Amino acid sequence: MKKSRKLLVLMLTAVFTVAALMGCSKKGKETETDKTGKAAEGTQNSETKTELKGKLELFSSKSENAGILQELIDKFTAANPGVTITLNSPSDAGTVLKTRLTKNDIPDIIAMGGDATYTELQSAGVLADLSNEPYIGNIQESYLQMLYDVNKDKEQAAYGIPFATNASGVLYNVDMFKEVGITVPTTWDEFMDVIGKLEAAGKQPFELTFKDNWTCLPPWNSMAPDLMDVNFTTDRMENKTTFADTHSEVLEKYLEILKHAPNDIMGTTYGDGNKMFAEGGAAMMINGNWAIPEFKKINPNFNVDLFAFPASNDTSKNYVTSGVDVLFAVSAQSKQQEAAKAFVAFMVEQENAQAYVDNQFAFSAVKGVEQNDPTVAGVKADIASGKVTNFPDHYYPSGFDLASILSEFALNYTSGMGNQENITKTLKLIDEQYDAVNVN
Repeated sequence: MKKSRKLLVLMLTAVFTVAALMGCSKKGKETETDKTGKAAEGTQNSETKTELKGKLELFSSKSENAGILQELIDKFTAANPGVTITLNSPSDAGTVLKTRLTKNDIPDIIAMGGDATYTELQSAGVLADLSNEPYIGNIQESYLQMLYDVNKDKEQAAYGIPFATNASGVLYNVDMFKEVGITVPTTWDEFMDVIGKLEAAGKQPFELTFKDNWTCLPPWNSMAPDLMDVNFTTDRMENKTTFADTHSEVLEKYLEILKHAPNDIMGTTYGDGNKMFAEGGAAMMINGNWAIPEFKKINPNFNVDLFAFPASNDTSKNYVTSGVDVLFAVSAQSKQQEAAKAFVAFMVEQENAQAYVDNQFAFSAVKGVEQNDPTVAGVKADIASGKVTNFPDHYYPSGFDLASILSEFALNYTSGMGNQENITKTLKLIDEQYDAVNVN
């Protein structure tokens, strides 16, 4: 009896052991299945697009790009029907944006230049830090560094994503240059020789549009980097130097340009000047690639190109002035940050970035996106090789209205003021107004 009972116990033990082992095995398989399922679910979630929702405002500081921005907005919202984006591109956008800053009313997405307005918003702490967004590695480091350089205390963080870049220099009528038999100058002396040949052939060398005083800036921005010390902007900010001590040559050469321009420069608007230039009224205009779409609207067959302003006789110092023309920033206060960041990610996709630069004759901060239009072929090599310098006015403090000072400088010239008196007066005014807003 004991023996059979012992045998029964052993049999039952074996049964329970096998059952337990089967249960463990089944449990193990279920766990593995669960894990596999969860992993698959996780992958599915990461690959499956979360439906975005929200109403956003995209504030743009450039009126020229409103058309292509709207096209890309429409493309994004078609793929994300839960999102509505309203484009707001007011005149005097910088002033409007600063006013909204004082009211704590920051747009969800801001498209603006990498200039003092960006610095003001960034230093106020109202922009989201986008440094950890996955696409940051697709942005050219040189343009990210330009942004870091204008951050408060040069913080190495991206409170905006560089998108489109530009080039300022001398726009020229290619066919007129060929007609007169002149080539693109690479030094200041060659530049003066080109002007002389144009005038001898009965051609107007320059079209200037100074009724819109912002157009007084491109000659300064194109010449100053070639002629000033590389440390000037930092030294000036720290009150170690002055414009009066360093920028006389810039204004002397500025006056030389004015001497070969039409008499009515102070009454010519940007729009009117673009029309006259595109229709062959002058050989050159000192401005940037952003004007080319305006020319093409007027004369689609206009054969125009751009070259670096040759302010120096040392060719190694004659840079293309190029900076961040458009960056995308996201409000740190936006209730729709997910959708706003998704739109920025969409814009820096190569296909969309390419569409923008093709439309705007611009250059791109997005790696792999190239500008191949012949209208800017003259500066493409310099930009590709890194022979570029940022716009000097991007480093000037917010509130420093250099455009108005240069407009007064040009008006003094047309009113007959002596050159040396004009230069001395203007540089003094520049230093005074710079000091008034230079708060460190």
